[in-house]
Amino acid sequence: MDVKVTLLPQDQLKPLYDDPLKLKFGQNFTDYMFTVIHDAGKGWHSAEIKPYQALQLDPAASVFHYGQEIFEGQKAYKSAKGDILLFRPEENAKRFNRSMKRMSMPEFPVEDFIAIEEKLLKLEERWIPQQKGAALYLRPTGIAIEPALGVRPANQYMFFIILSPVGPYYSTGFNPVSLYVCTDFSRAGEGGTGAAKAGGNYGGSLAGTCTALNKGYNQVLWLDAKEHRYVEEVGAMNIFFVMDNKLVTPPLGGTILPGITRQSLLELASGLGIEPVERRLTIEEVIESIQSGKVTEVFGAGTAAVVSPVGKICYNEKDYVINNNVTGPWAQKFFDTLTGIQYGELEDKHNWVHVVK
Repeated sequence: MDVKVTLLPQDQLKPLYDDPLKLKFGQNFTDYMFTVIHDAGKGWHSAEIKPYQALQLDPAASVFHYGQEIFEGQKAYKSAKGDILLFRPEENAKRFNRSMKRMSMPEFPVEDFIAIEEKLLKLEERWIPQQKGAALYLRPTGIAIEPALGVRPANQYMFFIILSPVGPYYSTGFNPVSLYVCTDFSRAGEGGTGAAKAGGNYGGSLAGTCTALNKGYNQVLWLDAKEHRYVEEVGAMNIFFVMDNKLVTPPLGGTILPGITRQSLLELASGLGIEPVERRLTIEEVIESIQSGKVTEVFGAGTAAVVSPVGKICYNEKDYVINNNVTGPWAQKFFDTLTGIQYGELEDKHNWVHVVK
């Protein structure tokens, strides 16, 4: 794909931040962005890397009225040798396309997806933090931009990528977070868009998130929409339980986002000495297992936080503490192993790391 590049004069580039580890997640953005347009009958065209700027959309753009919007989340890292590293970008590209397809939007070629990210990252290399724990976050996004009212797939779309230097997702760093089990709302139902990384999923989850935050918890733990019994995922990550010396996580079934970090932990598990198990868990089983000691650790997994230990779960307004609210050995081992691979410090036995050339 031919990409037009419009550069800024050196004196108009933004200043870098003194300490990326202190940056709030998703609050700061780099100098450039990527955009490309899709028209029915014409395909993808007018690809451009240009200075970061506001989008100009018609008030009747379909994205505002019918919610055709999906996105991805990725991170670029700097190795000690100075290489720019991406973690499993082909999996992000494939999931992007699965989300696009589910939302009746046109797919984007995987090879172009990765090539454009490489071009953008080489241009924005100075923004990739050197410090471990910080990274350059990539946000590929697809939206419907045709100015037309009427419930149907749009005839025009935009795919864009913006970049954001980030520190740790949680201000508390790699320390246990608290979860509030939501019983009033549901994140996704069978046959819905739960497996797509669609903005509407997150918009619909905000009521539950606000309840959790207002009660003093960090995130929501969602249950299934049908029975409100089965554990599904956390607001910003998939969920894992160390139970009977096994790594247990709910299975994918169309209502849970197929996390790339989730899949990576499942693939790492056996080599690290723990059996991975995907099975349904009721919230009652989880609570009983915490109380009996069968559950020794709980942690979340996602691109933003990587691995996030959980120290407390609130269910029916009662707190249940895991591992004395201290980070457990398996959460630490998975975090150290995965970040070690991502930053190029550990051997990449699975060929997950993509070196930007």
